[in-house]
Amino acid sequence: MKRLLPLLTGLVLLLSACGREDLSALNPQGPVAQKQYDLMKLSIGIMGLVVVVVFIICIYVLIRFRRRKGDNTIPKQVEGNHTLEIIWTVIPLVLLLILGVPTIKDVFGLAKDYSKDKNAVQVKVTAHQYWWEFEYTDYGITTGQELIVPTDKVISFELAAADVKHSFWIPAIGGKMDTNPGSTNRMYLEFPKEGVFRGKCAELCGPSHALMDFKAKAVSPESFDRWVAAMKAPAVMPADAELAEKFTSQCLSCHAVGENGGNSAPNLTGVGGRQTVGGILYNDEAPTEQNLHDWITNPEAVKAGAMMPSSEDTGLTDEEVSSISKYLADYKLDY
Repeated sequence: MKRLLPLLTGLVLLLSACGREDLSALNPQGPVAQKQYDLMKLSIGIMGLVVVVVFIICIYVLIRFRRRKGDNTIPKQVEGNHTLEIIWTVIPLVLLLILGVPTIKDVFGLAKDYSKDKNAVQVKVTAHQYWWEFEYTDYGITTGQELIVPTDKVISFELAAADVKHSFWIPAIGGKMDTNPGSTNRMYLEFPKEGVFRGKCAELCGPSHALMDFKAKAVSPESFDRWVAAMKAPAVMPADAELAEKFTSQCLSCHAVGENGGNSAPNLTGVGGRQTVGGILYNDEAPTEQNLHDWITNPEAVKAGAMMPSSEDTGLTDEEVSSISKYLADYKLDY
């Protein structure tokens, strides 16, 4: 037992996980997740009931009809007992109906397509190695790593992948859906209350699959409108002309701020107000500016397989990296 204790302790620590936010489908925070959770409880309850009943019958039979010492008689045979045959045929059918009817109802209900609904917020999700892109098609806005949604709307998602297969998953809000290269899937979610919910890639996609996180931030309708206006406002460029030129040439060839720059890397508009840098460096554990500096200097050290070049590859000096980090850390949206 003493030898097993360290192993059991290690397993407890492993199974307890070490995520900061709730990353569990067992704590539903939205109607989609609640329906899925209810189906889980129903199916587990039925299976548990069957297991308990079977074990009770098995134990009873083992004790009641065990062979006694000196008893060599053949027990009474029950083949052809129509009553028993009807019982063990009807009961599974009843249990199957109890489980199947709500499952079919909810599965088809959760597959409803809101892509043509004018009242729904349309979001095109593109999964990249190893970050998430969110395009609000009705608003002409594209952002990365942080999904902002209003609490009073259905959010209709169109899901695709830019490279390999990924899977979009916000456990507290709803189940996962694959994002495939060359084709699209659709799903919808609802966020009934304000809060920040952790999202994750649920499909092994490369060395940094475990670090492919994003945040879903549900805000009031008024805050969402202010965020949309702030995202559409003219970009705030560095005040220093020389730094602005360097930032434009070295960063905006891939990234974007406002409508300036490329679209092959996450949009940096308001990046200083996000919870994380690179999806994994938390800004409440270290200053945002420091996290940005570390990320720009050597992204490979933070997230293996990151496509972003290091400062050494781009030729940025440490002073320029520090200036760009400070500029981005101060770039926040008021909503």
